[in-house]
Amino acid sequence: WRNLGKSKMHSFINIFGLAIGMAVSLLIGLWLYDEISFDKNFQHYDRIARVLQNVTNNGEVQTWTNMPYPLGEELRKNYGSNFKHVITAANIGNHTVLIDNKKVKVSGGYFEHGIPEMLSLQMRQGNHGSLDDPASALISVSAAKANFGETDPLNKIIKIDDNPPIKISGVYEDFPSNSTFADLNFISTWEFLYNNSDDIKSMTDPWRPNFTSLYVQLNDNIDIDKASLAIKDAKMKKVNEQLQKKKPALFLHSMSKWHLYSEFRNGFNTGGAIQYIRMFGISGLFVLLLACINFMNLSTARSEKRAKEVGIRKTVGSLRSQLIGQFFAESLLTVGFAFAMSLLFVRLLLPFFNTVSSKHLSILWSNQNFWLINLAFIGFTSIIAGSYPAFYLSSFEPVKVLKGTFQTGRLAALPRKVLVVLQFTVSITLIIGTMIVYRQILYAKNRPVGYSRDGLVNVYMETEQIHKHFEAVKEELVQAGAISSMAESGSPTTGIWGSTSGISWKQKDPNLSTDFGTVNASYDFGHTIDWKLKEGRDFSREFGSDTSAVILNVAAAEFMGLKKPIGEIVTWWDVPYTVVGVINDMVMTSPYEEPKPIVYSLSTGTGNVILLRINPKQNAKTALSTIETVFKKYNPEQAFAYRFVDEEYAQKFGDEERIGKLAGFFSLLAVFISCLGLFGLTSFVAEQRQKEIGVRKVLGASIFNVWNLLSKDFVLLVGLSFLFAIPISIYFMSGWLSSYTYRTGMSWFIFAAAAMGSILITLLTVSFQAIRAAIANPIKSLRTE
Repeated sequence: WRNLGKSKMHSFINIFGLAIGMAVSLLIGLWLYDEISFDKNFQHYDRIARVLQNVTNNGEVQTWTNMPYPLGEELRKNYGSNFKHVITAANIGNHTVLIDNKKVKVSGGYFEHGIPEMLSLQMRQGNHGSLDDPASALISVSAAKANFGETDPLNKIIKIDDNPPIKISGVYEDFPSNSTFADLNFISTWEFLYNNSDDIKSMTDPWRPNFTSLYVQLNDNIDIDKASLAIKDAKMKKVNEQLQKKKPALFLHSMSKWHLYSEFRNGFNTGGAIQYIRMFGISGLFVLLLACINFMNLSTARSEKRAKEVGIRKTVGSLRSQLIGQFFAESLLTVGFAFAMSLLFVRLLLPFFNTVSSKHLSILWSNQNFWLINLAFIGFTSIIAGSYPAFYLSSFEPVKVLKGTFQTGRLAALPRKVLVVLQFTVSITLIIGTMIVYRQILYAKNRPVGYSRDGLVNVYMETEQIHKHFEAVKEELVQAGAISSMAESGSPTTGIWGSTSGISWKQKDPNLSTDFGTVNASYDFGHTIDWKLKEGRDFSREFGSDTSAVILNVAAAEFMGLKKPIGEIVTWWDVPYTVVGVINDMVMTSPYEEPKPIVYSLSTGTGNVILLRINPKQNAKTALSTIETVFKKYNPEQAFAYRFVDEEYAQKFGDEERIGKLAGFFSLLAVFISCLGLFGLTSFVAEQRQKEIGVRKVLGASIFNVWNLLSKDFVLLVGLSFLFAIPISIYFMSGWLSSYTYRTGMSWFIFAAAAMGSILITLLTVSFQAIRAAIANPIKSLRTE
């Protein structure tokens, strides 16, 4: 208590620095807990899996998550002994639901029987058998409250999209936010979807389209690897000769790996979010280590001031073990204060942290394990932070100390210098890493997308009404000045919703399995999105033959090896099409990957998306209001919802931007903690060299001379830290960048900026104490001489 009160600044820096470090570690710990416990709310977590398939396309193995719908029945029929449940699911996403003549957007999907048992639904009303009637649905508690208030939703009639009415037969508790099914707010039956979908029922070869998800629950005595191996060729045996060239190989992906191990390359799992678990786990440990280093540095730096105290204690009988215990007790007291302060910081930072990380974290006050871990955390930190001062200070010889012959020597400062170098090596590495993350995001964002996103809007269609009145809708909107162009498409410009392996051309290897992205579009599609023609022409009403024409992107033309593609004939499931144009590649999928070969065809059928180019001469809000009015006039069955294409495109960078913000946040705190320690050390050095500075000033030293005297050593240490940080940064960030096909390089500018920034921060931190010492009156420090 006396030591804390006697050295207020030293105590504040120690407690505040430790509190910041512990708060960062706690935040990272809460984030890690949320990530690692993903999906663990499900009772059968270790027995649930999703069926995936590896297929060979365009000379590489790809991993697909979607399946043909008959596969579920095939697994039940021939492999049923391995599974307790086999469940086909489809159309998982947002739907327009009509409730009491009010249209709302609700997320949900259609599942086969058994889904309530597999997902261990906690039923508030109804039971797990409430989906036995195909024309029924379960809704979540939050959906019930949002749409029915205090009214009992049971047996209420609702209408999903353009399907016949169904009744609500049960209400289930919402899934946790850290769950794959967190947004599943209604569950209806696969039978209902099948019975009311002419597209599904009329499929000539249902084994060809892959549009459903397939989930299984293993029987208790079945090993997942053996079950996975057993179903490997289940699809291969059923598909036609053309699709057999893809060599579809099924396997089971355990629920325990869905979130953290979701990335596949060339048919093998290459990780996923687990890399961020490791990255931030290590970052948390390092930030805490930085705070502990401050404690050790400042404690050992003040060793001379406590040397006489140690000498007297030893003289009057204190054992070294007692002194070690004393210093560890001081460490424990300091860490205890710091922990209490860190909880306050966490409370204050959580709203910001949740926004940045897109989480719903909270302090686990009632969780016994949380407190046990924190007690261990406090003990561990106390030992780490107090070990060096405890063993170092307790080793002083009382005779030398009390005679005044005790000298710390030049080597006494060496451990402190090593720790400062370690601190800033970590901080600079984090800074460089953050800069590279943001550079990668900017590199992908600035990549030419092949079309114009300005004022381009997607409206996703759930009915055919706009298609039936397409020309009338377009005419009204153009006349009103709301839009400059309008088109229909099977896919938005930010995704590819169709693909085919049925494309052939003259030079094609008959044994080559291919997969081309397909986009069916109306006239004016190219004009509306403003794609860039490289060769040939766009689809045109002036050419009646364009119903048998296709446009290729550059990637498709190059993959086919067509040197002069215009006029070439390609066949699509044996139907000939003429290539009339080649466009520059558009970024429709991941901006970090190479463009996929895409075939664009003219379609007169109903599109999934209406694309609108807002008139640049009209205010966007006014234009959208006009569009909504006209759409509701011709399509009253569907709630009007739109998405700006530039917003949808920006979502593709969501994960990287979140990681960048978190990394930047932790980097700033790491630098702050390091600077806090540097500030304390500068204060100590200035105090230690007070008389020397006084003598120098009396002999004519300027303020700059004194500032230079106190600053240069720290600048040299930070410069040395930078040299260590360079290879470490290159090693780790090269590995991170290698996961992206389309990636930036590590420019010298990043390292130069990090070096200049770290030195500037060091000078700003050191200068306050250095200038303060330089302008002090030398008489005060010399009058005792």
